[in-house]
Amino acid sequence: MTYQSILTIGCGNMAGAMLEGWMRAGIPASAFKVVVPNRDSLPGGIPPLREIPAEGQFDAILLGVKPHMLGDVAPQLQALAGPQTTILSILAGTQLDTLEKTFPNAGAHVRVMPNLAVSLGKSPVALAESGLDEKGRESLYDFIAHLGTPGWVGEDQFDLVTALAGSGPGFVYRFIDALITGATELGLDKEQATKLAIAMTEGASALAAQSEHDPGMLADMVASPGGVTRKGLDVLDEDEAMNKLMTKCLRAGRDRSVEMSREARK
Repeated sequence: MTYQSILTIGCGNMAGAMLEGWMRAGIPASAFKVVVPNRDSLPGGIPPLREIPAEGQFDAILLGVKPHMLGDVAPQLQALAGPQTTILSILAGTQLDTLEKTFPNAGAHVRVMPNLAVSLGKSPVALAESGLDEKGRESLYDFIAHLGTPGWVGEDQFDLVTALAGSGPGFVYRFIDALITGATELGLDKEQATKLAIAMTEGASALAAQSEHDPGMLADMVASPGGVTRKGLDVLDEDEAMNKLMTKCLRAGRDRSVEMSREARK
């Protein structure tokens, strides 16, 4: 299976970022038809469609609407979601069995969980599927790889992966913002603090991605005994404060994803 004709339903922040990533990777805008009622311009100059087409054949249908809107758009998609079509869903909390029941004639159903770095081709992308054979999995993997680093995930872990890889950038941004706030309160100009914090984070992340050492070891390698970094790490490490905070953060995100799955089934 190749992905040369993709119908996108909705084009919010995430779906729009995915389109940008695919076109950045060289996939032509002509491969996409995008149904969006409230936007006059789209990435790559794709002309927006105001209504779902009445007919057509598509290799994939990307569901980019809000989860609660699935029931509204699904009836209009039944004629388009045939055996040749893979349903790609970025709807938080919408499980594979719900997609299967909603689009019973589709050839395959796939949950896709990226983050906004797909626009740069830098996002981890979690995938869970039903209905794909080995060749189909390879084709989908190659198509999604334009957006970053795909990985197949058991659906029983999808809620936690969503909290880590999907919501994770929000947590990182909050940490960067906290560094900026702290530096500003201690006397640094905010603009300078912002530039330094962002540049530092970018460099640290790039090094972590390339290093043979895990992030925990890298942190210790930066910290000389009794030095500046160690004094700061002592604050984060006291009573495992940082580990406990992030575990609590991920648990809250995971549990909300589980709640959304239950709500979608009602």
